[in-house]
Amino acid sequence: MQCRMGCGACCIAPSISSAIPGMPEGKPAGQRCIQLDKDNLCLLFGQPERPAACLKFQASKEFCGSSNHYALQSLTELEQESLPD
Repeated sequence: MQCRMGCGACCIAPSISSAIPGMPEGKPAGQRCIQLDKDNLCLLFGQPERPAACLKFQASKEFCGSSNHYALQSLTELEQESLPD
């Protein structure tokens, strides 16, 4: 599956623990990445500064569904499930 242009769910829902340019401590879950532009496109796409977590993410029907709303909800739930009790 290809990413939907302008979705941005994977740049909002998950936490990222590694440094991101402009966010040296990473980002908490649910916060927009500073590198996500107004059109929900990654400003670091294809750049060496892009965090490893971002490089590893692959869009899939399971997590991204058929809408941006579904993707954000699905990835938020996945992030919450990964938190320790």
